Amino acid sequence: MENKVDLSQSIGAFDLNNPEAYAAWRRSKLASSPRAGEVPVLGVVNLSQPTESEKNAILTQISESNFAIYQAENYSDDEDEVGAELRGFTDAFGLRIAESHRSAGNNGVVALKVSLNEHQRGFIPYSRKAINWHTDGYYNSADDTIRSFVLHCVRQADIGGQSQAIDNEIAYIRLRDESPEAVALLMDPEAMTIPESPEADGSVRPVSIGPVFFVEQGKLIMRYTARTRSISWKNEATREAGALLQKLLEEERDYLHTLTLQPGQGILNNNTLHNRTAFDPSAETGASQRMLYRIRFHNRII
Repeated sequence: MENKVDLSQSIGAFDLNNPEAYAAWRRSKLASSPRAGEVPVLGVVNLSQPTESEKNAILTQISESNFAIYQAENYSDDEDEVGAELRGFTDAFGLRIAESHRSAGNNGVVALKVSLNEHQRGFIPYSRKAINWHTDGYYNSADDTIRSFVLHCVRQADIGGQSQAIDNEIAYIRLRDESPEAVALLMDPEAMTIPESPEADGSVRPVSIGPVFFVEQGKLIMRYTARTRSISWKNEATREAGALLQKLLEEERDYLHTLTLQPGQGILNNNTLHNRTAFDPSAETGASQRMLYRIRFHNRII
């Protein structure tokens, strides 16, 4: 069985046949986007009940960079309680819970921590290893597309565990400026294939075939991973286009955002490109105290 990600018709700025619209949008985007080190940490007094002014500040930031960092003053470190608080927080933005993830607990919360549980062992998010550039759910079917998520820190690692983020629209600009032909290849409905994968419960996650960049209702969406295993490209030219995108991500400095989330901090975002460094390299297996909670959603924030 195959699942194909729908490719909506490109319009406006993302239409490769409309360079004038792209040029105007590009100027506006680069002018309004925060540069490295300029993204503020926005205060939220009560995580479960953000005020209208707190929500507006977060929405304004997301409109500029597709992500916002918040600092909650009042929050719990209990998994069930903070899950309920996070759902209250994300409900305030109209987000719809996305998936029945194999590791999700109450309220759809996935605890990202070092784990040797059978259904998590061998998956990098539950290890201390680095994670390369990706968007969440790149292996999902079209019906389960992840368009936003929240990542909330309960405990930070003693050493490492930093994340980096690049706005998907900045990545698009970098690639289109370098090679419009590469953009076209990565917008092909069959550009990137993630093969089927057996799950711990005996089920099989089906093949997922789709583009890297696609447009929905005028909004740019990405489905991307920099990993080289368990992925295949439509042809050699598409593989080279993917390699060029990876190169540009590695070279980005002006709009590269380095995040070291502290307890009570989180990132609410439109599934923007992100990575993670390795952490607690001197710890014995399972000894790390790093704990972050994640909830994924079907719809965008804005």
